[in-house]
Amino acid sequence: MSTSGPTPDAVTEIAAGYAFTGPALDLGALLWDGAAHPEAAVRIPLPVLNRHGLVAGATGTGKTKTLQLIAEQLSAQGVPVFLADVKGDLSGISAPGEAGEKVQARAAEVGQKWTPSGFPADFYALGGIGHGIPVRATVTSFGPVLLAKVLQLNPTQEQSLGLIFHYADTKGLELLDLKDLRAVVAFLTSDEGKTELTNIGGLSTATAGVILRSLTAFEAQGMSDFFGEPEFDTADFLRTAPDGRGIVSVLELPAVQDKPQLFSTFLMWLLADLFHDLPEIGDADKPRLVFFFDEAHLLFNGASKAFLDSITQTVRLIRSKGVGVFFVTQTPKDVPADVLAQLGNRVQHALRAFTPDDQKALKATVKTFPNSAYDLEELLTSLGTGEAVVTVLSEKGAPTPVAATRLRAPESLMGPVEAGVLERAVAGSVLYGRYAQAVDRESAYEKLEQRPASGAAVEPQRKKEAPSMVEQVMGSGMFKSLARSIGTQLGREITRSLFGTARRRR
Repeated sequence: MSTSGPTPDAVTEIAAGYAFTGPALDLGALLWDGAAHPEAAVRIPLPVLNRHGLVAGATGTGKTKTLQLIAEQLSAQGVPVFLADVKGDLSGISAPGEAGEKVQARAAEVGQKWTPSGFPADFYALGGIGHGIPVRATVTSFGPVLLAKVLQLNPTQEQSLGLIFHYADTKGLELLDLKDLRAVVAFLTSDEGKTELTNIGGLSTATAGVILRSLTAFEAQGMSDFFGEPEFDTADFLRTAPDGRGIVSVLELPAVQDKPQLFSTFLMWLLADLFHDLPEIGDADKPRLVFFFDEAHLLFNGASKAFLDSITQTVRLIRSKGVGVFFVTQTPKDVPADVLAQLGNRVQHALRAFTPDDQKALKATVKTFPNSAYDLEELLTSLGTGEAVVTVLSEKGAPTPVAATRLRAPESLMGPVEAGVLERAVAGSVLYGRYAQAVDRESAYEKLEQRPASGAAVEPQRKKEAPSMVEQVMGSGMFKSLARSIGTQLGREITRSLFGTARRRR
């Protein structure tokens, strides 16, 4: 790797940029001219983890192990973590690691006192498909913008879907699962519902028909399991273990990795739901939660302007609620500029430069870093597995010097635990009984099935009497307590924002 300036001075200067006085996560040792300097530790201050980050690099460069390393240290310092496990190899975070030759050699190189350790973890699965506690969302909570993304609707159809949601809200037709939404759209496109359809401005019969067909095809692909009750409460991600360590919530995604539009959008719903529920805390000593968004490029591919605007706003505002978000992908180019600008902590693994497109991506990546003492174009193509270029925010909020880093070895198992161990961990979770069994109660589908045979228009549901302000404030969060305590329709009007998501009244 090419350098400039005297080596000792450069090492000392870079190391000084990471000499934080408060609590921090240890990433590894500074690399210079191919040699690790264990006396020059590269670290991230704990309080700036809510300033978001990016973990990037080509396949096989060690991104997953970096996530594991950061998650372990966050847990140890009492911070809950959410990990999306796309490949199915992060369950090992719950078990002590194995002291093999490579692990021992890496620990010696970076000055790490390596101790095998497992960390408290819960395992989840979308809709219960796979090994994990089922994570479901009601259609109402998911909202029209996110649902339009998984249905692959165009902007006009997305807006029309929003009108259908509004119609269901005003008529008291609860959209809990996909058959509820399909029933409402089928009613609006039927001879009986034509009068209702004409009262919804901007929604044509043809567009409603396209949405209905998309829904039917979506259900035929086995997607119904992901929507319904009991709906997952994202506050369960914020728990700590009895010993004070943060619980690592691992969403197992191998069973749905062939449905990238679905799982990437579901991850965004989880993040948006946290945004709705959590109160503002500003900058704290440590984050409430750090959320790792793996395969982030899938979220942005084919996204509408409304969708991208909502992502940008969510990322910008959720920082003040104590949630840090790390996007995990191959290159910074995968993340829109408005989002990338908000990611203050960067861990960039090696990039390939085999094709003209690769070379273009490499040059673009280099431009996203501050000026450095390294030749980054050369360095980023020569890093080994488990090495990365790092720059983070200091305790004062200023970018640290760019540091090539040989990363520490995770102390938990670097690979999946056995299937039987995973199944026992899922069944033994305190949350399993709450979410395991799906519930199908009366909602839009049943109400439309029971309407008079004459085809009379659906009557709006009467609003229930609002509780006192004291009763509202006693809830777990302002938005959620209002939505649950006030009448269903009014609650949705208050909470539906950003992605059009809304918590239904439970």
